[in-house]
Amino acid sequence: MDSIYAIVGFFMTGGPFMYPILIVFAVGAAIAIERYVTLTRVTQRNQTVWSQVEPALTDGDFDRARELTHEDDSTISRLLSMGLDRQGAVRRREDIEIAMEESMMEIIPQLEKRTPYVALSSNIATLLGLLGTIMGLISAFTAVANANPAEKADLLSASISVAMNTTAFGLIVAIPLLVTNQILMAKTSAIIDSLEMASVKALNVMTANAKRRIEA
Repeated sequence: MDSIYAIVGFFMTGGPFMYPILIVFAVGAAIAIERYVTLTRVTQRNQTVWSQVEPALTDGDFDRARELTHEDDSTISRLLSMGLDRQGAVRRREDIEIAMEESMMEIIPQLEKRTPYVALSSNIATLLGLLGTIMGLISAFTAVANANPAEKADLLSASISVAMNTTAFGLIVAIPLLVTNQILMAKTSAIIDSLEMASVKALNVMTANAKRRIEA
């Protein structure tokens, strides 16, 4: 209970800039949670679809693979369906590869959207904390200038201590948001890498199948 009172006291004595920092934290945390949940779901769905499509590709059953990808709207399904649709119409590897690259260009921005706002929230929280401290120090020195000389030292030290609360709170907010941003970027990169891996494997299987048909 004492810790709760200490936190509330820390917040209340920090001045008006504590509230904007708190709002920035709420926005950044909401975006981070939404992105983390979304990226986790994307990863799980991609793994599930790939575990079904890969055996069909390995067996050369492209009709089955097309059926599986058309029935699903996951990112890996959209990517592979572009290549599989071209596979039945063209034989050139370049044409299939270009189609899959176009699909990747559409998918990547969807995976990365809103994630930069988490890092932006971290930077804004830090800057608001510094700004709050500077404004607090200006007010403190203004008040001290008109105070009794015997009270100046005590008044100044107390005012500076309060002013520094905004910087401390800004950093308390900024550091977790910055770490979360890196985690989200790592998850996004892992998804993109897995999509590229799947596209290369699928493309190699399609190319090998096309060569066998030509030789036959």
